[in-house]
Amino acid sequence: MNTNMFLRLTKVQHAQLKRHLFPMDGCEAVAIALCGRAVGPKRTGFVVSQVYPISYDDCAVRLPERVQWCTQALKPLLQLAARRGMAVVKIHSHPTGRREFSEWDDNSDQSLFDSVYGWMDTLAPHASVIMLPSGELVGRAVFPGGNFETIGSIDVIGDEIVSWTEPNGEAQADAVSVRTAQAFGRGTIERLKRLAVAVIGCSGTGSLVIEQLLHYQVGRLVLVDPDVIEDKNRNRIPYTRPADAHEKRLKVDVLSDAASLTGLGTVVEAYARNVIDPDIVRAISECDVIFGCVDSIEGRHVLNQIATFYLLPYIDVGVRLDANGRGGIEQIVGTVHYLQPGQSSLFTRGLYTMEQLRAEGMRRTNPEEYQKLVDEKYIKGVNEDRPAVISVNMFYASLAVNELLARLHSYRDDPNSTFASYCISLTQALIYRREESELTVDSNLARHTGRGDCVPLLDRPDLTEGGCQ
Repeated sequence: MNTNMFLRLTKVQHAQLKRHLFPMDGCEAVAIALCGRAVGPKRTGFVVSQVYPISYDDCAVRLPERVQWCTQALKPLLQLAARRGMAVVKIHSHPTGRREFSEWDDNSDQSLFDSVYGWMDTLAPHASVIMLPSGELVGRAVFPGGNFETIGSIDVIGDEIVSWTEPNGEAQADAVSVRTAQAFGRGTIERLKRLAVAVIGCSGTGSLVIEQLLHYQVGRLVLVDPDVIEDKNRNRIPYTRPADAHEKRLKVDVLSDAASLTGLGTVVEAYARNVIDPDIVRAISECDVIFGCVDSIEGRHVLNQIATFYLLPYIDVGVRLDANGRGGIEQIVGTVHYLQPGQSSLFTRGLYTMEQLRAEGMRRTNPEEYQKLVDEKYIKGVNEDRPAVISVNMFYASLAVNELLARLHSYRDDPNSTFASYCISLTQALIYRREESELTVDSNLARHTGRGDCVPLLDRPDLTEGGCQ
């Protein structure tokens, strides 16, 4: 078994598969998924891009414990997979509920994937997956020569984050997590201990998200922030000392050192870089969840792209505190967004315009030209600094972490689908929330759903050379 190999798909893809694979006649059925690849420094996975049901009429045999089908329909799919460097994943049903691959399945997979490898220029693995009547998925990677290796985790990303993990005996509730287990159950604690979570932005809000995730004992934290500690940060970033600001220590290093001192078991990886970096994209792609705690429009846009290409749930938290300049407060408001791949985006939710996105990109790549255009009033300047205080940041950071818990362990009276965004104004004591069904799908972004690794990464020329195939 390879616990570092994963498969991800969206709730829409999962529902499409279940409808086709269980047509109510009690017989097996089959579908093919073309998957992007996610090859990170620690984990490798498949992310479903498109599902192609195999017609029942193209099946020579359909029985409760066996399906035999014509592979002629595969030819155009194999051509597409070879051209784009994608993986072929065969998915079939076991109406009897059997979790294991049968001898018939073994022979069928060896024959099928021998042909698949004949079309490919790479020896990268493909996969075979069983769907059970409950919707549970069990999978294995298929290597050249017909060798199989169990896929350690399979996740469905939707209103809930559903995960099926092969037991490995590593994640257990302990004395430290007993109170959390009393609230959310042992199963949720074990899931948290297996999670890899990327936190982008480790300042006022991000550091407090990290603090909570650390005490929930998540398995691994990937911290991304290029900035150093300054005195103005020390009123809201935990564990900072005067020496950290004096020595201009990196935020990610300070938080990583503090995490190790707690002895809570979380592994921390610190990256002092901008998110627009190929190594950072790959490090995030192998995580299970993204927390975006950045003020920049460009950073949020890139995180939305990563979440879409690699099928990751993305929790964005934004805080706005407007001071009137005379020692008073005009407004305190913050919003937590839960974003699913293939659905609405921060852009279609109206958080920014393309003009603002281009302006931020210019400020990063060509600051002189950016300032010139601002001075000439061709573009609006980007607001770089706002007031921030720890009590406000902690409130909204807590909402963000509780959003993750709600998606792992549904505790709400109302469906999670009604919490696509959750906004609270502290000045007005008002709560606003929006449903995913009320929001506009980002069609430009959705076409990249499950694309995975490509050249250039995220189809962005500023990440690698060349063009996406």
